[in-house]
Parts: sequence; structure tokens; C-alpha cells
Amino acid sequence: MTQMIHSKYGYEPPEWVQADARLDKWCKDKRRAKQHGAFSLENKTKPVYQALQGDGFNLEKKGN
Repeated sequence: MTQMIHSKYGYEPPEWVQADARLDKWCKDKRRAKQHGAFSLENKTKPVYQALQGDGFNLEKKGN
């Protein structure tokens, strides 16, 4: 019988403890990304650089 390890979910084999740790990390990363808007469709539709729409940049007068 394998040695049981006490984890936050109870006594489990080492393989299960590793799997639980990977799942916990994945859920934490997904929750963090969701909080910062990584899965938001609004952010994907907005252009990042809006120089052609008149936001204050003058590309023609760059040599002055």
C-alpha cells in the first residue's frame, strides 16, 4: 500500500495530492484571468492603437 499524505482534502495517495495541486493552480489562474478581463469579448474588439482616428498623434509632422 502506498503511503498516504495528509492534504487539505484529507488523506490521499501522493498522485492525488499532485493532481489536486495542479487543479487548484489551474482554477486560481483561470479566476485571476477572468477578474482581469482576459476572457472578455469587449477587449478583443477595441483597437489598441488609434492614431488614425485622431487621438492626438500627428504622424505627418514627425520630422519637426
